[in-house]
Amino acid sequence: MSLKERIRKELEVLSAEKRFRVLPDTGVRQGAFIGSRGKKLLNLSSNDYLGIGDDTWLRNQYLLAFDPESESGGFSMTSSSSRLLTGNHRLYNEIEDYLASWYNREAALVFNSGYHANIGILPALSARHDLILCDRLNHASIIDGCRIADAEFKRFRHRDYEHLETLLEKGYGNYRQMFIVTESVFSMDGDRADLEKLCDLRERYGVFLIVDEAHGAGVCGESGKGLCEESRLSGSIDIIVGTFGKAFASAGAYGIMDGIVRDYLVNTMRSLIFTTALPPVILGWNMLVLEHQRAMSAKRFHLHSLAERFREALREKGLRTTGESQIVPVITGGNNKTVHVAEVLREAGFLALPVRPPTVPENTARIRFSLRADIVWEDIAVIPDILCQAAGGGET
Repeated sequence: MSLKERIRKELEVLSAEKRFRVLPDTGVRQGAFIGSRGKKLLNLSSNDYLGIGDDTWLRNQYLLAFDPESESGGFSMTSSSSRLLTGNHRLYNEIEDYLASWYNREAALVFNSGYHANIGILPALSARHDLILCDRLNHASIIDGCRIADAEFKRFRHRDYEHLETLLEKGYGNYRQMFIVTESVFSMDGDRADLEKLCDLRERYGVFLIVDEAHGAGVCGESGKGLCEESRLSGSIDIIVGTFGKAFASAGAYGIMDGIVRDYLVNTMRSLIFTTALPPVILGWNMLVLEHQRAMSAKRFHLHSLAERFREALREKGLRTTGESQIVPVITGGNNKTVHVAEVLREAGFLALPVRPPTVPENTARIRFSLRADIVWEDIAVIPDILCQAAGGGET
């Protein structure tokens, strides 16, 4: 069988199992709404948790601040080089200094994306005499980074810290270095890691702890530093990874760390070294958003209150949901049912896309609602009733 024939058969299987995906043709975004297939829908599948992406005042401030005619070149559309050559624009240094000061840590390092961060950090820091312990439900980019690394790689059961400690006990003294890597707010279930427990294990077993705040940065903590700030543990975590591509409504990512670790990554992290740097036009927006989002604590409070009310309303209807964050999944089970429910929601004016295996475990397909601070309860109050009817009551 030729390669194309094999591919065709695999695609036929995906289609039969309702797993075949296509890139959506999305239209104009207007605040919390988005155009899709000729309809204006409330966008509940975006990671723009604070609604910054359509903040016209902030965008106008940015356009005024970064004049394309200025000598600083702050509005340049490209870097055209890696950071170690000519791509390390002054804005990189400003952002990294700002981040280090904000987190009260020695150093920060900006990356092109959260994916670049996660596939580069562990392979750079670990070697074949080391052990990486990874939460089973960590994001695919973290799993890929673990697989790329030369170190031995084991998963512990999701948020099962007794299982994690068992693995640490078995590994203690048998490896040069042990690493723990976890998300803070998990992207599919919307639940949170127990950072206090993880920091305790870090101290007792001498492990290197990495926490990915992709869905926590901007959303958690008084000033938006994430669950690490909310838990008062920012100084006890070896590397905190955050992203600009979600609540901060831009592109890129960052790591918070000690200075010596930063120096080592600059010299060894392949996904940092061998890629073109971010354009200054992006870096300037990142800097402006970082400064202004610190004052958005009222938006963060509203978002968490909205999510709590929505989750409770779903449970009152007998629907299966999990988590404790702005990510509210409704687990419908089978792929066919999940796709059907998403279509019913679309007809009712809501864009809430289905998430199916292999992104989530078998028989746990779901509608994942990503709530936003620029909507109110009245915008989503009817959804539990729609879901209950579309999914056949509380059945999963």
